[in-house]
Amino acid sequence: MTSLPSSWDLDGKVALVTGAARGIGRCTAELLRARGARIVASDLSDTVRELEAEDVATLVGDVADEDLARRSVELAAKHFGRLDIVVNNAGRTLNKRLTETSVDDYDRILQINARGSFVTARAAVELMAGGGGAIVNVSSISAVAAFETQAAYASSKAAVAQLTKVIAIEYGRMGIRCNAVAPGVIETDIMEGVVENGREMLRSFGNAHPIGRIGQPQEVAEAIAFLASPASSFITGGLLLVDGGYTAQ
Repeated sequence: MTSLPSSWDLDGKVALVTGAARGIGRCTAELLRARGARIVASDLSDTVRELEAEDVATLVGDVADEDLARRSVELAAKHFGRLDIVVNNAGRTLNKRLTETSVDDYDRILQINARGSFVTARAAVELMAGGGGAIVNVSSISAVAAFETQAAYASSKAAVAQLTKVIAIEYGRMGIRCNAVAPGVIETDIMEGVVENGREMLRSFGNAHPIGRIGQPQEVAEAIAFLASPASSFITGGLLLVDGGYTAQ
């Protein structure tokens, strides 16, 4: 097996990953750990506890809650003594037309997807400012391409993309980089739950992608790991499309 360049090495780093119980979040937490990082993993589901180990600490809570953000950062400091990487992955999908989207629907999607990234980053930068590090936000191709039934979801992911740029320019001189990934259609349990015919319907979306298939969570995790590593040391404020060429059409 070919070894990775040393610039991808995360030995000694500490990473906070939200929405780590499954899908992209779980793959990311496992990949960063495999590359040497110690992990603080949070999720609304208590299945995140399955990740607990000597080098993995977990919390259960709502990512939109300021208290969870504070406790996550405090846990990183107390348990591992530092925080170098933040992956704002926790999110929820909603497919409803504009007139079918209630105000409560809209607010809740914005709370989870946008506010969650905001409160977590805000809590993290104070601890990171002394030693720098990387924040990676999970946005979506819906931040740059419009799709029907995504009034709430697209709004939230566009907010994440803009938040990424603001953090990058505000904290760059403190050594903190901030980037986002924009996944296309990815085969996850969450996506299966919002597509009428589940897994088979998801796979049929592959024809809409120049690469000929939809993506896998591990492929997004690899992009996140790159942006979290020293290999991307001169990249900040960017939005990395991980979409099999969908938005290139």
